[in-house]
Formats: sequence, structure tokens, C-alpha cells
Amino acid sequence: MAAAQCEFQLPLAADDLLRGDSSRHYVVQEVLSVRELPPAVAAFRAAFRERGALAVLQHFDTIYSLLRHFRALGTAAKEDALELMMQVVTRHSNELSTILNDSGLSHTDRDAHLNALKMNCYLLSGLLEAFEMEAFKSGLVEVDPAGKNKKSRTKASGFSWEDEREPLLRLLTQLLQLDLRQLWSGLVVEEELVSLLTGCCYRILENSNIGLQRYRATREAATHLLATALTHYDHMFSATLKITQMLQHFEHVAPVFAQAVTLWAKEYGLKSIVGELLREIGQKCPQELARDTSGIKGYAVFITELAEQIPALVLSNISVLLRHLDGENYMMRNAILSAMAEVLLQVLNGDQLEEAARGTRDNFLKTLQAHICDVNGFVRSRVLQLFTRIVQGKVLPLTQFLSVVSLAVGRLKDKSVVVVKNAIQLLAAFLSNNPYSCKLSCSDLAEPLKKEVQKLQEMKDRCREAAPTITPEEEWEAMLPEVTAAARQILQPLQEDEDEEVLEVEETAEGTSEQITGMLRKLNYKNAVRLTQKALCRFQGQEPFSSSKEENEEATILGILKRLYTVVQEAIEFFVTVSKFGVPQALLGVRRMLPLVWSKEPGIKEAVLNAYRQLYLSPSGDSERARAQNLVCSLSLIMVDASLGTIQCLEEIISEFVQKDEIKPAVIQLLWERFTEKTQCSPLERRAAVMLLGMMARGKPEIIGSNLDVLVTVGLADRVYEDYRLAEEVCNAISKLASNSKPAEGKNSVPFRLPQEQALFVCLSDAVSNGFAQPSSHWIPFMEAAVTLIYQLAEGPEKICAHILQVCSQKALENLQEADGQKEESGASPSRVSDGASSLPTFLLLHLVALVGQVALRQVAHLEVSVSAELRRRRILREEEKTKKHKERSDSSTIKKRPRSTGNDTTMEEELGLIGASADDTEAELIRSICETELLDEKHLFSAFVPLVLKICNNPGLYSDPALRAAAALTLGKICMISSEFCDSHLRLLFTMMEKSPLPVVRSNLIIAAGDLAIRFPNQVEPWTMHLYARLRDPCQSVRQTAGVVMTHLILKDMVKVKGQVSEMAVLLIDPEEAIVGVAQNFFNELSNKDNAIYNLLPDIISRLSDPDCGIDEESFHTIMRHLFPYITKDKQTESLVEKLCQRFRTARNERQYRDLSHCLSLLPISERGLHKLQDNFDCFADKLQDPAVYSCFQAVLVRCRRAASKPETKALAEELEQKLSACHNQGLDSAEVCQEGDKTPMPEPAKQKPTLAGSRRQPLSTANRDDDDDDFVTPRPQALRNNKRAQKSHRHKKTVITFSSDEENSSENELLAELREEETPTKTTPITRSSTRRLR
Repeated sequence: MAAAQCEFQLPLAADDLLRGDSSRHYVVQEVLSVRELPPAVAAFRAAFRERGALAVLQHFDTIYSLLRHFRALGTAAKEDALELMMQVVTRHSNELSTILNDSGLSHTDRDAHLNALKMNCYLLSGLLEAFEMEAFKSGLVEVDPAGKNKKSRTKASGFSWEDEREPLLRLLTQLLQLDLRQLWSGLVVEEELVSLLTGCCYRILENSNIGLQRYRATREAATHLLATALTHYDHMFSATLKITQMLQHFEHVAPVFAQAVTLWAKEYGLKSIVGELLREIGQKCPQELARDTSGIKGYAVFITELAEQIPALVLSNISVLLRHLDGENYMMRNAILSAMAEVLLQVLNGDQLEEAARGTRDNFLKTLQAHICDVNGFVRSRVLQLFTRIVQGKVLPLTQFLSVVSLAVGRLKDKSVVVVKNAIQLLAAFLSNNPYSCKLSCSDLAEPLKKEVQKLQEMKDRCREAAPTITPEEEWEAMLPEVTAAARQILQPLQEDEDEEVLEVEETAEGTSEQITGMLRKLNYKNAVRLTQKALCRFQGQEPFSSSKEENEEATILGILKRLYTVVQEAIEFFVTVSKFGVPQALLGVRRMLPLVWSKEPGIKEAVLNAYRQLYLSPSGDSERARAQNLVCSLSLIMVDASLGTIQCLEEIISEFVQKDEIKPAVIQLLWERFTEKTQCSPLERRAAVMLLGMMARGKPEIIGSNLDVLVTVGLADRVYEDYRLAEEVCNAISKLASNSKPAEGKNSVPFRLPQEQALFVCLSDAVSNGFAQPSSHWIPFMEAAVTLIYQLAEGPEKICAHILQVCSQKALENLQEADGQKEESGASPSRVSDGASSLPTFLLLHLVALVGQVALRQVAHLEVSVSAELRRRRILREEEKTKKHKERSDSSTIKKRPRSTGNDTTMEEELGLIGASADDTEAELIRSICETELLDEKHLFSAFVPLVLKICNNPGLYSDPALRAAAALTLGKICMISSEFCDSHLRLLFTMMEKSPLPVVRSNLIIAAGDLAIRFPNQVEPWTMHLYARLRDPCQSVRQTAGVVMTHLILKDMVKVKGQVSEMAVLLIDPEEAIVGVAQNFFNELSNKDNAIYNLLPDIISRLSDPDCGIDEESFHTIMRHLFPYITKDKQTESLVEKLCQRFRTARNERQYRDLSHCLSLLPISERGLHKLQDNFDCFADKLQDPAVYSCFQAVLVRCRRAASKPETKALAEELEQKLSACHNQGLDSAEVCQEGDKTPMPEPAKQKPTLAGSRRQPLSTANRDDDDDDFVTPRPQALRNNKRAQKSHRHKKTVITFSSDEENSSENELLAELREEETPTKTTPITRSSTRRLR
């Protein structure tokens, strides 16, 4: 039936047009085949030319058939159909603009045009849908990043669907802009037609590429079409639902719809749609969003971008979103908080706000401050970013500055990397945008503060005269709204979802008291109640998501390195900002960033260099001279009271600047003028000038080399006695010639050495010898620097130092002879030491002993490094000469002989390699032989001083001067470095002094000496290792710190076997001294870089520290474990530890050990496999669950697992275990009430072990120190004898403390002994130079 005679109804599905009542509604009569379509389309086109748009009434079936066969048609047929339909709709739209204004339009014509409109819109929207689907599928199949195939297809056919979408949408918009209600006799236009046309827009917007810049025109066309539908056709409700659905399923449409809504509100006046959309999102259930996270990102981005573009409209509707601030999804919280910040920045700013607006602003700021302590690290980070923008926008009221700064400072201790970074940025923003002054030093602010205080007092006086009185009733009326809201917040979790709210609190990051106080101060009563409820049971001081939701991003090693990299850079930038504002404490931060120049991360090192470049290389001044002077003064200020480490870091930075020619020649010239006193300066400034020159010489040695005579003449000549510290710095500066004297030609070049007759060595020899007999506290550091310089640069340094020793010894002997002649007249002097026959000034003996020790150490280093390298260099030269001559002979041989000579060459090269290897051993043996047999031989000079050093060490009562005893102890350690035989015979004396000496400096020096000896003679020192560990519990803070540093070096260099005593390093984590805690933390950080090192040691640490006899209380044990368990990051390690700890419950002896083991389990980030391990080993700890602390720890583990679980199976397993825990706990409590005291308890007996001496092998330090009997301090048995007695010792190698059998099963007795095999013995036995830096000066 013709469409003009019946009504055309828009179908819900295409097949609906094939069936139905043909007498009332239009029904498709025939679906044409593919072959029949081309002539049918041609007929439609001819009819269109004759009759216009109404031709579709007779030819609807043609285009309908084309849509049915769309996939089977060729591209040309599809393009022709689209072109034809656009022409039909365009013409019909033009005709309707005239027809709709015709009041005399007949009923028949109106029905015909209505049917034609519906048909045209249906067919055109069908083609759009078909083309869009085809483009989507082709985009999935033909992936071409460069887009070359698409361009070639476009050029070949001349058709691009992407280009056709915009005109099609504009055509539909033009159609909708007509007053189509006239076709319905002034009634409402059919909703199906509006939905059909708007559906075209939504379908196009579903394309993931629609957000690209090249589709901007298409987006705008779709936006205007939807705006027309919203304005004229009551599309508000449908659009709200559709946009909300698309935001949930297509994340890319969020910014598109944000721009569209902004356009509708501003240009079309459709402000109500903002409220409708936000209300629809606000009505989403937070619990459902937590379970089904799809769409949350789209909602969050939409809210954020909408607030950026139309904040005023968002402000009027933001109340409907506030319920999501209490939801679990952090993205929604971030979006709402971002919207609040945008409102503050763009709307609620300025001083002219009304009272209501000011109250809204303050509430928003309070909400933002409350979420600085949010349970999620991403929310905390986002809020800090928002506050940074607020501060930079100068929107934060002055009354809020202090509270926000305090919160930001608190976040500096946050365990989330991004939070710390943004907290630093916020503090820097506060400094850069502070409203007070461009300089924040106390002196600059004192006078303005005084004026403001006076003005404030005057204002108070005026207000006091006419101060209004406020009754308590009025105050209550003002507080009533806040009190009511707070009460609802507190009561709500008690009424709804109580269990879930409690679980959320268990992921809180901070300590209980600090969190509760902070939440109450910020009016966040709900979280305060949750935390209080949790604290009544037990609270975990761990980052909530560090081992659960955020584990994948921040608990791995790469995440840790990235954290060090980003936070450090932000901290450096912060201190640069602080320094620019003149804050006096900034110098401390500038100094503390210096060690970061050694970072292996190039970004961190470059950040430090840039910071010092900004602070010091751009000084103020009108002239080059003035800028140089300011630069020198600033650098000199850093070196005042600076440590050796700080100076070394500064040297690295300055040498970098010199190598890059960033330090001007005027600066170097000024430094030389200060040193030579051409420019008036203090002695301190002269020393700083020499130090800076030495630092620069590391980058360019010619700075010192070209002025060596000046340094010697001015610094080491006649006036050296006036300032030994200046002379010491001169020696250090000249030593840079040795460290930078390696030529680039190759390793076989002749080393840089100066002849013995050089004026430098003459001056040094005279300065040391002449100053020997003069009392000066600075002579020893100068002497050490002079001797070191002689051995670095002189040819035959042993002759020069031997001469110095002879001269100084002769002076001491002459002084002794003079003292013998005056003994009867003068009597004993307190400044002299005496043995009953003769006396000598204490300082003279101190100088002599120190000189002997320094020469001995430098001589060993000279033999091991310089002489050994020279022997090797000369051997390589001889071998190269030999190889060269052999090659010349080989080249001169005949061709016939070459095959045989090639074989001979190979053999000779192999022999040469063997000869070279054996030669290395021969040279090393020669050096060892010299040290063992010659240096301490009776014919050698050292032998004359050894008895003196031993006498001082063995007679502390006779030689009571602390400085002398410290120097003698250090010298003994240095002499022991020479010979292994001498070392072995005097180790008992050395360790006796280390244990018994009342002087901390002596104990510290000997610890360093023992560390050097452990590297040089490991087999001799190994039996005494336990005494080194004992110093970690020394009563003196400096000794413990020194022992920690030395043991760190030895353990990390694998010079000490780490098995049981490493728990003593863990004890340092609870030391009252912060510096010692830092040493321990650094040790475990470095140890964690070794594969599975901490994982392998952790069971043994737990065993020893949980033993009540160890002396570690329960709270300290918990603190140590909280430091160590974050290093367990691998799932397999966690699972293995869970099993081991569970098994350990069977052999634990008391309730303290039960609690310690359960606490360790609660620190592990247990996964699903870990839960299975707990279930498999449930019988191990089931009978211990009656202890409330043990039960609480296991309950916390399961709560955290259930919260982090994403699989239903995991949650079910956790709930099953929790039920078993509860049952065992309740059963244990009931049994405890019934059982009598003498009844048999289910607690297992400790494993029976033979009572041995192993448990007392390591005495507590306090006992060792109280024992004054030297007979108990027995020299450990030699290694060979210990090996022979191994069978007798096998019955006592186990201790009656907690041990992990699984860790010991792979360790044989041979592995437990620390004797190094031959292949393990270090080939380089050079002492570490730090042994000379610890002394009493």
C-alpha cells in the first residue's frame, strides 16, 4: 500500500517493517535483491527529480533493501545511496520551511509530508548507523598507525565517511530547527523521531577517536544538534539518562560532554541540565560504585572538567555529590575535591564575599584539609596539589595559612612517594607566595612585626571599649548546625554498614593518637570514631595500601628507586627556594643535600649541581671582581665547621663546575690573592681559599701544578709553625696532583713522581722535624698529611720518611738525656711520663708514636699499591718488547714456514699468558715477603719503636694520658697491618684494649683498626669477630656508631660471615641516638640490594631477638620488625615466611614468643597463596589463639586480606579462616575458665636439646665489661685446631633459642666457619684509609 494512504510508524527494529497490519500502517512490500538494487536506486533518483522529496513514499523499499544488504554492496552503491538521501532530506527541509507556514495546507498533504519526513529520517539515520559500524569494524581489522592505507583508500575512491559526518549532522540540525509540530497539528513531536535523530549523535560520540582535534567540527555539530533537541523537543530527561550511561561505559566521552554541557549552559541557557546530570551521578550508590568500578573514571573526569569550565553552576549543585566523599572509591573523592578547589579559585575568592559565600568557602577549605589525612595516598596527593594551586592563586585566607602548613609538614613523613613530593611542592609554594616579605630572615621581619604588634594592641584597646556581649544562648544557636551535622556523621556508621566502616579504618596510615587528634581538629568526626573503635582492639602502624591496593605501584624495588629520585628532586628545589628567601636555617638543608651528588641516578646528581649553580654561580655584584668575592664568601661559609664528608661532596661539585668552565678566572685569581695575603683576610679565610683551590685542582690539576712553588714558599716555608692547619690544607691541595696525574696514553705510562731533592720534600721534612719538639695540637694532622703527600709524589719516599724518623728519634733521645740530668733537681712533672728511670714530655712521646704509626701505614700502602703497580708495569713493558721482537722475526720468515710458525705463535702466546699469571703471583708474594720478613726485622727502623708502642699499650696505669693511649692504640693497629705473624701474636692485646679500655676514643680507634685488619688478614681476625659485634652494644654512643659503620663495611664486602650476630645490627634500629639508627637503616637498605639477603637472615633475627634472654623488650621487637619486614616484597618470600613462622609456633617456649611470631605474621602482605599457607598450618597455632594479642594479630591479617581481595574465592577463604580463628579463640577462653592451674595445657613442650656451652658463647656486653679478670679473655683457638676438634664440637652447635630448621638445613658446618679458602682470599689487601681519621685531636 502506498505510504501516502497509511501512516508510517518508526520501528523499534528493522524487521518490524516487514510485518504488521498493512491496512493501517506502512509495511515493506518487497526486499529487493542485490542485483535489483542499482536500477531501483536509479528509478528513485529519477522520481526524486520529478516529484521532489515525496518520491520516497513510493521508493522507500529501495533504500530499505539497500540497508538490509549493506555489507554485500560495493562502495560506489553505498556512496550513491548516501548522496541521494542527503539530497532528498535537504530538498525536503527547504520545502518544509515554506509548507509549515501555509495555513491552508490540506490534511492529505500534511500526512504525506509527515510520512516522508519520518521515512527520510529513518533511512538517513540507518545509513549513518551502517557507515559508522563499517568504519568501526574496519578500524579494528586494519590497524595502520601511520594512516597510509586510509589515505590511499580515500584518494582512490574520493569518499571519506569521516568527512561526511559533519554535513550530515548539520543537515539533521537544520531539519530539527523547523517548527515540525505543525505536521502534528501543533501537538508534541513524536519522541521516537527525536530519539532517532539524537541517537545519531550519540552513536558518533561513541567513537573512541571523536576526541581528537581533527574531529572538532564533528563534535560541535553533534553538540548543536543535541542542543536543538533539548531546546525545542523536551529531550532533557532522555539526554540525562543517555549521557550518564555513556559516561559509565565510554571513558573518552567525559571531556566531550563536559564541553557540550558548558556550551548548552552558556549559549543556549540550559543551566538546568547541569543540576540534572550531577544529581543523577550523585544518586549512584557509593557501595555499588565500590563493587563495580566501571564508569567511575568517566564520572570523575566529567565532574572535574565541568567544574573547571562552569564552576558557578557546579557550586549551586555540588551538595548532591557530597555523599561520595564518604565512599570508598578514591577517584570520586578526588573529583569532588577538585571541583571544590575550582570553585574556590574561580568563584569564592576575593575579600568582597558575602557572609554566606564566606561560610561556604571556609567549609570547602575545611573539607580539603580533612582529606589531607585521607586513607588513600592518591587522595592525599591530589589535595596537596589542589592546595598548591590555591596558594599560587592567592585564594587561601591568611587565617588558614598556619593550619595548612602544619598539615603539609606532617605529610613529609608520609610513606607514599607522591604525597611527599606534593607536600614539598606545597611548602615551596607557600614560600614563593607568602604575603609578608620577599625575605624571611628574623632580622628583616623584626621591625615590621613590632609595628604590627603595636597596631594590634591599639585595635584591641579600641574594641575593648565597645565590645558587644554575646549570650551563651546566641553562641549555641550559631553552633547548632555544625553540632547536628557532626552528630549525624558520628551516628551514621553505627547504624549502617558498621563492619565495613571498621575494616576501612584498618588501612589507615598514621599512628592512632596522631590520627584521632588530627581528625577531631579538622571536624572529621566520622573517621575519628572509626579510628577510636579500631584502636580499642589494636592498631597497625602501616601504610594502608602499601601492601594491598597500592602494592603493585609502590612496594616494588623500581617504585622505591623512583621514589628516591622524585622526592629528592623536589626537596632540592624546595631548599633552593628557601635559600632565595633568606631563611637562616636554609644553610642546613643546603649542606644536607651535598651527599646526593654521589647518587647513581643522573637526575639527582644533576639536580644538586643545578641547585648549587643557582645558589652560588650567579652571585650579585656590579663588577666581575665583586661577583667573584661574593661567590668565594658564600662557598667559604659552607666550609665553616663542615665535616670531612661535606668537604668531599663540595669538592665533587666544584670539580664538575671547573671541568665545565663555569667558574670564572676572576674567582681563581681572588683565591690565590687570599692565600698569598695580597688581599687582607683572616686565617680561616686563607685556609678556605687553599681548600677551594685544591677542590678546583681536581677538575684542572694545572691550577695547582703551575703554582706549586707559590704553595711551597708561602704555605710550607718558614711560617709553617704559625698555622699548621694551613700547611695541612696545602698538603691536601698538592696531593691532587697525584690523584689527577694519570696520563691518557695507557696504563703502562710512567707514574708522576718528583725527585727527592725537590723543594717540596725538603720543606716538608724540615717542617715535620722542627715541629716535632714543639707542643701543638695541630702538628699530628699536619704530619699525617705531609707523610701521605711524600709517599704519593716522591721518588723513594721511604728514604725521606726514614730520615724524618731518625731526626725525630734523635730529638726525643736528646730530650730524654736532658731530662735524666735534671731529674734530681726538678723531680717528677705531671706533663712527663716516667717508668722510674727516665722521663719524657708527654707531647713528645705522643708525636713520636703517631709518626711511627703513620709511616708504617703509608709504607704498607706504598708497597701494596705503588710498588706492586710499578712492578707489573715494568713486566708488561718487557713482555710487550718480547712480543714485538718475536713478531718481527715471524714476519721475516718465509711463506712456507708460516703454517708451522702460526702454531708456534699460539703456543707462545699461551705460554706468555701463563707466565704473566704466574708473574702476578710472584710479585704479590714478593710484596708479602717484604712485609712479613723485612719491615719488622731487627735491622729495620720500625723494630726500634715496636717495644715502645707495646709498652704504652700494656701499661695504661703508667701512661695515663688519654691522647697518648689513643695514639698508641692506633699505632698498634697500623703496625699490625704490616705482618700477619705480628698481627696474630698481638690480636689478643688489641681486642683486650677494645673491650677493657675506659676511653671511648681508644675503643673507636681499635674498632676501625680491627676492620682494616679483617680485610687484610681475614683468617687471623675471624675468630675475634664476636668481639667486634659486641661493640655494637657499647655504652658509649660514638663507639656504637663507629662499630656500626665498620660492621656495615665488612658485611657488605663479605668479609664477615653474617648468620647469628647480624641481629646486633638490627638492635641498632632502636638506639636512642638518631645517627646510629641512620647507620642501621643504611646498612639494611644496602643489604636489601643483595639477592634475598634480608629474607635469608630474617628468620635468624626473629629467633634471637624474640628470645627473652636477649634483653629486647616486646615493644622494641615490634619496632625492629616494622623496619625489616618492608624489605620482603616478593610473593614467594612472603609465602615461605608465612609457613616458617607458622611452623615455629610448635617449638616456641613461652607466650612472649607466641606474640612475637603472630606480630611478624601481621606485618607480611599476605596474598591468596599466603592464606592457603595459613590454612594448611592452622594446627600449628590453633591452641595459641586464646591469647588476645595473638588472636588480634591473626584477625588483622584476615581483615586486610579480605579488604584487598578481588576474587570471591579469596574472600570466602578469609571468612572461613576467620570463623575457625573465632571458634578456637572462644574455645580457648572457655577452657581457660574451666581448667585448673595444675591441669595439662595444650601448649607444646620445647624441643629437648642438649645443654651445651653454645648458649653462653656470646656473653652480654655488660657482663664482659664488668669482668675485670683478664684470664677470662682467652685468645680464640687457631683455625687449624678448631678444625681438628670439629667432631668434638658437633654436639654443641645448637642453641636453646628459637631456630629455623628450614634455614639451617642447607648450611653445613664448613659454611658456619668463617675461614676463607684460598680462592676466597682477597688479592688486594690495601688498608682502607679511614683508619687514620679517628683519633683524639
